[in-house]
Amino acid sequence: MYQTNAYEGMLAETVSVPGARGDMINAYLARPLGPGPFPAVVLIHHMPGWDEWYREATRKFAHHGYAALSPNLYYRAGHGTPEDVAAQVRAAGGVPDEQVLGDLAGSLGYLRALPYVNGRVAVFGTCSGGRHAYLAACRVPGFAAAIDCWGGRVVMTPAELTPQQPQAPLDFTADLACPLLGLFGEEDRGPTPEQVAVHEQALKQHGKTYEFHMYPAAGHGFFYHDRPAYRQGPAVDGWAKIFAFLQKHLGA
Repeated sequence: MYQTNAYEGMLAETVSVPGARGDMINAYLARPLGPGPFPAVVLIHHMPGWDEWYREATRKFAHHGYAALSPNLYYRAGHGTPEDVAAQVRAAGGVPDEQVLGDLAGSLGYLRALPYVNGRVAVFGTCSGGRHAYLAACRVPGFAAAIDCWGGRVVMTPAELTPQQPQAPLDFTADLACPLLGLFGEEDRGPTPEQVAVHEQALKQHGKTYEFHMYPAAGHGFFYHDRPAYRQGPAVDGWAKIFAFLQKHLGA
């Protein structure tokens, strides 16, 4: 809870972190000033790219008391505007799942090595980043909590599998090793409410700790205040649920 006499300070900067195959990739780091130790969050950007919304979200987590790191998963595609780089990645069918997992494992290790981080790290993502967040929570050891915001292609048919995405994240549900928060919209077509129900059934089957919230009159990307998909009520409620979930599983 905010107090008007509290000291507030933040540092935000671009850093280099280890990624898959030992590559060094760039990332955006924001953290509260002070000795900490702070819990931390890895933010996985969406298919529109490593864009301004993700810079804002990274600082938002820092404002709420978390060391937050958003790695550039499209680093190997070159540099330019987020839109141009994302277009190249989209044309190539996306980034390979194994490469993403290597980048996220490196980001997790980077945060846990910082002297002001308490070792408890969550993973957060929206859209394709939500899919990656779930995949990382199942396959990268060490995350303490996971947040999947309308991540599509968690549930996949055999026809949807590609060389970059050779297996559905749903298939790894038995290996989910941390609590999961999922936020979805009833009007979304990827994931559809039916796909979310399939995902939830798998979580129940394997006895996982999770909470899912489905918002009426919201579709894909309802947090994005810079896009027509924005829905104020669900977005405000969704952010409140995120910070309550993190407080419960990572602490202050």
